Amino acid sequence: MSTKSILVLARRDHGEAMRVAAGLTITGNQVRLIFMTGVIADNPDNARQAELLDLSDIVPQTTVRAMADDLEFLELSALGAAIARSDRVVNL
Repeated sequence: MSTKSILVLARRDHGEAMRVAAGLTITGNQVRLIFMTGVIADNPDNARQAELLDLSDIVPQTTVRAMADDLEFLELSALGAAIARSDRVVNL
């Protein structure tokens, strides 16, 4: 089984996207997570999922300007390039 480059787009459910991204690393895949469409809700579930990201060595990025102080910000052209370079894209 070869390593896949998987991009997880967190559009509708940030907590679920974090959980899925962390889970995809179990099989040795290279996983990127990009938060989109809004600021992540500050709640206990998201805090737990963020811990999973840390344990999985996933450093999320964002296209949301309001989150640019905390995460690496991607312009739309960089997002398009990330999608094009990925073997798989998961849209949550």
